[in-house]
Amino acid sequence: MNQPPFSDIVASLPSVTPFVGPETIERQQGSRFKVRIGANESAFGISPQARKAMSEMVSGLSWYCDPEGYELRSALADMHGVDLEHVILGAGIDDLLGLIVRLFMNPGDAVVASYGAYPTFAYHVNGYGGRLETVPYRNDRNDLLALTDQATKQNACMLFLANPDNPTGSFYGSNAISDILDRLPPDCLFILDEAYLDFVPPDTILPIDINDPRIIRMRTFSKAHGMAGARVGYAIAHKNIASAFNKVRLHFGVNLVAQVGALASLRDTKFVADVVQAVAEGRQEYNALAQETGLATLPSMTNFVAFDFGSSECADQVMNTLISCGVFLRKPVVEGLDRLVRVTVGAPGDRAVFADIFRAVMKEIQSG
Repeated sequence: MNQPPFSDIVASLPSVTPFVGPETIERQQGSRFKVRIGANESAFGISPQARKAMSEMVSGLSWYCDPEGYELRSALADMHGVDLEHVILGAGIDDLLGLIVRLFMNPGDAVVASYGAYPTFAYHVNGYGGRLETVPYRNDRNDLLALTDQATKQNACMLFLANPDNPTGSFYGSNAISDILDRLPPDCLFILDEAYLDFVPPDTILPIDINDPRIIRMRTFSKAHGMAGARVGYAIAHKNIASAFNKVRLHFGVNLVAQVGALASLRDTKFVADVVQAVAEGRQEYNALAQETGLATLPSMTNFVAFDFGSSECADQVMNTLISCGVFLRKPVVEGLDRLVRVTVGAPGDRAVFADIFRAVMKEIQSG
């Protein structure tokens, strides 16, 4: 029996899993992780107000969600001082990235990003037949000038930047981001992934300009709000771009419980502020732990810290040993960043368990 052929694009792609989940590793190892600090999830739970709203809405799951996400979008618009027509909802930034690629990229078009940047973006570009052109990090930061130069050279339709960055944790302030817009080639869209922006001082952030059709700003409820499993993200863009999302988006993609939970969390500003403060304290602990064990860390404006082991071989050895000891971690795989291991800021108890295991592993490796 003949199998119907895949599309030319799909047939040409390797089988790729952007992220191997901790559950997969647990099944392979036959044991549960003691500490889960590898996926940049929040260790501080969700807002009590969100928990209450979501619990109450469970009884309404027989209904479809509001396909317009009106109440949540309205609250987001009010918070950012924009009109409702500029806000788009998606099932996390991953979903929004796929929609943007569909909207602006034709097969064969060039798209520019840093080499080693957030892998889901590359996953979408490749999946829709684009041509991803990358530039290496410079001094463990996105090389903004090289990115815009490459976009011009390749006549790129899109330039992607995560700021703060994943996986390094670095951040550029408003002036540097504004300069990117000044250097963009004609007809090139600037995709600004701001998943970790809750951890950044507000006065360093580029103000939102909804009249500029060259830029899409993306935010999420997966980090400071602690709702990674609910899958809620949003974008802010010029009204013509925002309207175009309705041509391709899954209108029921952000489910009923997720919408009410995100709305309640958005209103619980004290909870989010407390999480941001707790994360800052955890980053300081990680920096001290690294220094104690003779390591360096990269400056971070996120909910994780990148530990620098000096070489890919050492980073692999430490990470794999820690995983075997019950600590879930991840690391970049591309050359230049593969000497790093990224450690999410856990709750105080998790940080204590991690620190004890980490000290023991480093003592054994360094003595050997």
